[in-house]
Amino acid sequence: MSTQKTIRQKAGTVEENALRLEPEKAEQIIDALNTDLADAYVLYHQLHKHHWNVEGAEFLDLHVFLQEVYEDVEAAADTLAERLQALGGVPHASMTTLAENATVEPEDEDVYDVRTSLENDLEMMGEIIESTRDHIELAESLGDHATGQLLREQLVTIEEHAHHIEHYLEDDTLVLEEATH
Repeated sequence: MSTQKTIRQKAGTVEENALRLEPEKAEQIIDALNTDLADAYVLYHQLHKHHWNVEGAEFLDLHVFLQEVYEDVEAAADTLAERLQALGGVPHASMTTLAENATVEPEDEDVYDVRTSLENDLEMMGEIIESTRDHIELAESLGDHATGQLLREQLVTIEEHAHHIEHYLEDDTLVLEEATH
C-alpha cells in the first residue's frame, strides 16, 4: 500500500464543475447522490447474500434473477458515483462511510427462508424507490435535468425488479384450489 499522502480533493468538498451547475446547487445534489450510492451498496450486498443462500424448487430461477438484480444495482451505483464526481463531488467509497450514510437498514447476518428474504428486498427497494423520486424532484428543481433523467432511468429499473419480486411472492395460481385447503 502506498504511503503517499497527496490529497487531490478532500471528501465532503465540492469543486467547480464543467457542467456549469453552481456549487451550492451541486452540493445538494451530490449529498442526495451519495445517499443513493450508500443505499445502493446496502441493497447490493443484501441481494448478493440472498443469491448465495437461495434454495428450494425455484432455486435456479431465483439465483439467476437475484444476480441480474444485484448486477443492475452495482451498475447503477457506478453511474451515481461518476455523476456526482462530474458535479464536483467525492463519491462515498469506504464501507464505513457507505454504512454510515445509508438510509436503508440492512438485514442481519442470519439466513432466512426465501420468502422472508424477498420480502426484505422488496421493502428495501420500496424505500429506495421513494427516495429516488424525491431526489429526481430535487435535481429538477435545482435545474439539473441530466441527473433527473439519470435517476428516472434507474427508477424504472428498480421498479421493474420490485414488480418481479412482488410476482415471486404471489400465491401460485397453478395450484388447484382443493390443494390449498
